[in-house]
Amino acid sequence: MASKRMNLALICTERLPVPPIRGGAIQILIGGVLPYLAKKHRVTVYCISDPALPDREKTAENVEYVRVPRERYPYHVAAELEEVRKAGTIYDVVHVFNRPGHVLMYKSAMPESRFVVSLHNEMFREGKITEELGRLTIRALDKIMSISDYIGQTIVDRFPTAAGKVRTVYSAVDLSRYTPVWEERAQAVRAELRKSYGLEGKRVVLFVGRLSAVKGPDVVIRAMERVCREIPDAALLIVGSKWFSDDSLDEYGERLREAAESFGDRIRFTGFVAPNRLPETFLAGDVFVCSSQWQEPLAQVHYEAMGAGLPVVTTNRGGNAEIVRHGVNGLVIDDYDDPEAFANAILHLFRHPEEAERLGRAGRAFVERNHGFEHAARRLELLYAGARVRKKLE
Repeated sequence: MASKRMNLALICTERLPVPPIRGGAIQILIGGVLPYLAKKHRVTVYCISDPALPDREKTAENVEYVRVPRERYPYHVAAELEEVRKAGTIYDVVHVFNRPGHVLMYKSAMPESRFVVSLHNEMFREGKITEELGRLTIRALDKIMSISDYIGQTIVDRFPTAAGKVRTVYSAVDLSRYTPVWEERAQAVRAELRKSYGLEGKRVVLFVGRLSAVKGPDVVIRAMERVCREIPDAALLIVGSKWFSDDSLDEYGERLREAAESFGDRIRFTGFVAPNRLPETFLAGDVFVCSSQWQEPLAQVHYEAMGAGLPVVTTNRGGNAEIVRHGVNGLVIDDYDDPEAFANAILHLFRHPEEAERLGRAGRAFVERNHGFEHAARRLELLYAGARVRKKLE
């Protein structure tokens, strides 16, 4: 059923373009599954325009891109859908990423299509969508994809009628681009990275993410006070910026740098790292820390850190613990806002290198079995096929 050729439209959010030249978890997911979907199906991607990309293009992989202005983005996309329909083309499935509030507009422009929305955070909560619009949107949808069981449950808790439509489709990583730290080909890259960041001879704690209070890098910095006292060669590398490619400092970013001053060269900030350089950047670390303070939907960095073979320390917030199992392929912290809890986990891994390696290898094996982009693409195919079947049954 899922192998039948489909005409698919993927509507990205208005935040960042596809391919993910400026980052973004949604954009990375779309970019990752496209080569697999395009082998079997006709795919059109709608996203925002970008000075580095043409407004319209068709790639060698037979993916068509339509890029429109950010201002009044959903209206531009709806107009494009109407033009396609007038020209006699109907998409089998339209996949709207993380914008349930736009579904009815798109459905009006392409009423014959089946519609799927994917939720990458709590877009069905109060304050994001009204009760009435939420009910109407769920009724119009054929399937609802959530990136974690946690996000799926937040939808059903508020809108019980969604229960039969919600399916979890976990994200993934390009395993061909993430080399495990223990492989010989990773060693030269690892050495060069550490040299470039002034981390030669250090045991490196790695943080990758936005410099935002909800991501918790301040908690990791406070944890490093004890780690650095007890492990003289420990250091922290903080990879990321305020907002994807925006390297400007807000008040929070300035506070982070002030907090790091007393550590001297034992805490380094890289600023924004382009997505095409991220896979190699993970090789700089010995231990990866995800310090989510909010109810994280399920952070993409977990897949990436496991792809690089790093032992993962994460918080039991939102969907994080759905893929990181404590003592199996990482360590999970319940006291997410306690620097001591992070210090204990980091010190444990530094003092027990055999266990750190075991967790790192288990994480790599886990994503190889379940979370390459080929796996995510197959799960999406099944979701789309299910949306078509539901429509026929009705």
